[in-house]
Amino acid sequence: MTREQLLAFMRSHRYAVEASVSSSGGVQAAVVGIVVSDDFEIFFDTLAETRKARNLRRNAAIAFVIGGTAPEDERSVQYEGIADRPEGPELERLTALYLERFSDGRERQSWPGLLYLRARPTWLRYSDFNRDPPEIVELDAQQLRAMS
Repeated sequence: MTREQLLAFMRSHRYAVEASVSSSGGVQAAVVGIVVSDDFEIFFDTLAETRKARNLRRNAAIAFVIGGTAPEDERSVQYEGIADRPEGPELERLTALYLERFSDGRERQSWPGLLYLRARPTWLRYSDFNRDPPEIVELDAQQLRAMS
């Protein structure tokens, strides 16, 4: 699995299941529209008072599952990372990438409480069960950076 192949797979999906930790320690999940940067950052928008936004303000740990839902395609990425709210040039760069994919995001920019969140990976597993034997690749943050 090359860096380009991994990015292409992740970018071929517009949506991912995002998970965060609630104040009681439980896990909460939601489907979010995503873009993936060249550095494997995942970027999405949400409203400030959603459960995910409240959870991530308390605990920045975030996870995603990308893929794995299409019939006859048993490939997925499991992703763990740390979420933040980028600012300045970082926010501008990621927002431009996001709006290229989700043009309706421009309309949402006027919504009260809209915010943008970025996840930076700490661990990622790509699984391809379409192959025999399956291909499973695990990468930590350092290995992802080294793929450049």
